[in-house]
Amino acid sequence: MNWIIFTPEIYTFVVSGVFFCLSLNKPDSRRDYYTALILSAIGLGVCLSAVHMNGTLFSNTYQVDLFSQVFKVMLFMALFLVICLCSELNGVDENRHSEFYMLLCVCTLSMMMLISSVNILTMYIALELSSYSLYILVFMRKHKKYSVNTGIKYFIIGASASALMVFGMAMLYGATGVSFIPDIVQIIPGIIYKPEVITGLFFTLSGFFFKLAVFPFHFWAPDVYEGAPNQLSAYIATASKVTVIAVLARMISMTGGNSQYLVHAMAVLAIITMTIGNLTAVVQKDLKRLFAFSSIAHAGYVLIAILSMNAAGYTAAVFYALTVLVLKFTCFLVLIKVADDGQNINVDHLAGLHKRSPLLAMALMLALFGLAGIPPTIGFTGKLLIFMAAMEKGYFILVLIAMINVVISLYYYLLVVKAAYLTEPEKELPEIHISPFIKILTITLVAITVLAGIIPNYLIEIARAAASVLI
Repeated sequence: MNWIIFTPEIYTFVVSGVFFCLSLNKPDSRRDYYTALILSAIGLGVCLSAVHMNGTLFSNTYQVDLFSQVFKVMLFMALFLVICLCSELNGVDENRHSEFYMLLCVCTLSMMMLISSVNILTMYIALELSSYSLYILVFMRKHKKYSVNTGIKYFIIGASASALMVFGMAMLYGATGVSFIPDIVQIIPGIIYKPEVITGLFFTLSGFFFKLAVFPFHFWAPDVYEGAPNQLSAYIATASKVTVIAVLARMISMTGGNSQYLVHAMAVLAIITMTIGNLTAVVQKDLKRLFAFSSIAHAGYVLIAILSMNAAGYTAAVFYALTVLVLKFTCFLVLIKVADDGQNINVDHLAGLHKRSPLLAMALMLALFGLAGIPPTIGFTGKLLIFMAAMEKGYFILVLIAMINVVISLYYYLLVVKAAYLTEPEKELPEIHISPFIKILTITLVAITVLAGIIPNYLIEIARAAASVLI
């Protein structure tokens, strides 16, 4: 067996072990932070060095190719970026910082395994491992009024979705007699008329729809975003979404693009998800709840890319995963710096932000414009790729509805920008202190947001190369 192609996963497992050992010693938040920062930066380098590796492991149940490796780079990038924000991890008890980093690494490892799994059993185990890591992480918030209620809700809803998923997988296995996803997809078109197959397929996909917060599995997202530590909300909004986009794209691509039943079902889900997410976000005051409903809406856009089932659609999905990662992380960076005590903040708390920190205000404005799809930002390019892929397949009505949703989203994004630039605070607030490291990170994110909108060709070529594996 070629263990070299498993290097990123082995490295992440070792890092998890390092934090397990640190958790057994005397708590030291600075030691844990700098250890996590250095090890995650090295891990990102390990993932980048492994991008061109390919092959299979564990009796072909684990597939390593350019598609999975590109998503693993994005996943580790999300981990590294989130850890960059943990220098003041005020939302988590100082005695638990080692465990917090350990569970983040375990969750990242399980998501990496989920991206490469092509067997329903390994896929389910990886999904469960990532889910239980997140359940525990939500409970670790210092402010109990948020963590307990949210953690219980997240666990119950997640466990229910998991039960549905394993039930669906069992039905698919019973109907097809195989557990490898490529084999299942080859058999399903011939027996799709059977009720147990349709039911099994829907229940199986429901587990991933839950992770992506697609209607009707989206109810957990606002409560979890609101109740989790701010850094963990940033991780869920970026790493978790990147992973599910990869898994859904791989699974849907295996149908060969010939399933009209699947296209129609996903189109309906995309329309409802976009509309509910955007309309509900309009009335939100809590900034994290607003970002949660925004994420629900973006899940709908991602579905449009994936249901196109062509090279352009998968390319758009890969590019949009990076878009979500960059823009959502920038939003949470600003939120965490404004809420330096680890508490939640409302949109009104951004009043006067342009005076307290012009850099953060500009980064937030560009990120929100990017999420709305305004040029010249990476978000505009991402949405343009999605709409072009859908138009290529003749889904004009779907694109029209998506564009109406873009206009709705622009309204509530502008409300946030208005609070940051045009609203004055009731009392004078001190300037927000930003370390040189965070300044460099913020400027880098702003540069990526703008440059990827003006000259996106290089990133599009990477996305196209990764997506070519699925065709």
